[in-house]
Amino acid sequence: MKLPSPVQWIEAQRKRGHELCLMLDTFDHKPVLQTLLKDRTHDRYSSLYSQTPIAELAGIGPFLIMLDSGDTQPLTELLNSPERHWGWLVSIAAQDFPALVQHWRERILVGQRPDQGIYRFHDNRVLGRALSSMPPEARPAYLGPAHSVCYAQGEHWLSADNRAPGQHPLPEQPHWLQVPVPPEQRARIRETNAHRFLLAHHQVAYLQLAEHRDPFDWLRLQRGRAEGWGWHAPRQLEFLLVSSLSTPEFEIPMQWHPRVYEEPSEHFERVCQEAKLLQGKGIA
Repeated sequence: MKLPSPVQWIEAQRKRGHELCLMLDTFDHKPVLQTLLKDRTHDRYSSLYSQTPIAELAGIGPFLIMLDSGDTQPLTELLNSPERHWGWLVSIAAQDFPALVQHWRERILVGQRPDQGIYRFHDNRVLGRALSSMPPEARPAYLGPAHSVCYAQGEHWLSADNRAPGQHPLPEQPHWLQVPVPPEQRARIRETNAHRFLLAHHQVAYLQLAEHRDPFDWLRLQRGRAEGWGWHAPRQLEFLLVSSLSTPEFEIPMQWHPRVYEEPSEHFERVCQEAKLLQGKGIA
């Protein structure tokens, strides 16, 4: 439902006795996070990536925060800048905060090992696309304990209600993972995820790269190279990025480029083997 402003939704949820929570993408919003967490008890916020297989990314991942009456200033700052894609708002029953945390933790990873990826549910654009494409009966499994959500979509504010709030099992084929993502946005998501991964796991080498080249230009180049080679799996892009970071020029050796008539899977396996050999010799 289209809203004249998110304030209308906030007032309506509070009149119904619901607690309001903020789903915050903390990566570019650290000052807001620090303001909100100051003097807040630990049972009123949670880093969603903690206690999951990607706990090492908890510091740059989304936070779920129960809002208090004193949060007017930081909340107003966020509501006045929807173009920053900081996340979205959700209303729940007072006792359902732990259940909501667990609900989204169960939906963080998508796919099967070793090609699992991170589902960016905290991005308002991802949430909006999913809700606009699924039938109402699919919403409970997606929204879980949430009674309603409020999010920006382009220039408008929208809300979506959940007709059956509660704990729901993860479907075998979730509707929200079948939503087609525009190629340009898919590319931006992959670059952002790669940027966060390198900061979390290879910070020293990545910062050295930033002294010589624009990180996002470099990421864009490497992503385009991986796609051109048919390396579409997350682990393949990860290998290319990490291997490139370990060289003085931040580019993998020319002999690791594909050979004529070499299939993408053959190419990847060959390069992996060559990398292991170099590591064994102490070269890479």
